[in-house]
Amino acid sequence: MNRKKGIFFVITGAIFWGIGGTVSKKLFDEYEINVNWLVATRLLVAGILLLLLHFFSNDRSQIIGVWKKKNNAFSLVIFGLVGMLSVQYTYMASIQHGNAAIATLLQYLAPVMIILFLIIRKQAILTKKDVITIILALSGNFFLLTNGSISKLTVPTAAIIWGVLSAVALAFYTLYAIPLLKQFHSLVIVGWAMIIGGFALSFIHPPWQIDWRALPLEAYLYLAFVIIFGTMIAFWFYLESLQSLLPKESSLLGSLEPLAAVLTTVFWLKEPFGSLQWLGTIFILFMILYMALHKEKINPTELEQSY
Repeated sequence: MNRKKGIFFVITGAIFWGIGGTVSKKLFDEYEINVNWLVATRLLVAGILLLLLHFFSNDRSQIIGVWKKKNNAFSLVIFGLVGMLSVQYTYMASIQHGNAAIATLLQYLAPVMIILFLIIRKQAILTKKDVITIILALSGNFFLLTNGSISKLTVPTAAIIWGVLSAVALAFYTLYAIPLLKQFHSLVIVGWAMIIGGFALSFIHPPWQIDWRALPLEAYLYLAFVIIFGTMIAFWFYLESLQSLLPKESSLLGSLEPLAAVLTTVFWLKEPFGSLQWLGTIFILFMILYMALHKEKINPTELEQSY
């Protein structure tokens, strides 16, 4: 039951994450919302909402308790800056210098990085399931995001660098939070990490530096969706899935993010969708079904990362 709950959390979070990216694109293009402002604002507001949700539904003492030990406080700050903020900023920077397809494809090198990292640290061995899921995930994303055209991978060096850094950040984000999640509720960890990341970015672009009167009601609704569903619920559910799934499983199932992003782009933003992109969709859905039906024996050391 816990495993099914974990799969539900990571799939739901990934879908909201992907749709949130499409809605963010609409905010950038139609309402000229600044990328740094959006990242800072969505992190701060979503972080505060998560802590409030925890305050009214769980052990309130954890909100302050996470700061009482130096090791936990240090880990939380590192996770907020190197994990939460880095995942957000590097991905957006890759999109800015290249395009969303390349940025997302490069970001989903993270599952490969996680598996290799665990193998190097002798905390996991490469299994047949790993090979199959990696091939399905990478092949699916390649067809889904490029429609099989190698030429579309020709992008500026800056976009590739930011995209690879985004994959590193996502791998770090997935692994580094596990020790904290063993001690504190995911709402507390995600909430504080968002506030830390948003606060740091506020020094570059303060959230209050925007003309709120110039935005129509539709823009406010899009902002609300990005903050609540595309940020708060997406990140919370993703971390919550780590309570019952292996890190590599959560990161692979997170491949639904680009699927959701492309489908909403096609049916909402009315952009074309090629035949090989549909093939990529089938690959990713098959990968998810394969992971759900083939339960892997969990190695305890694989869930006990230390840094």
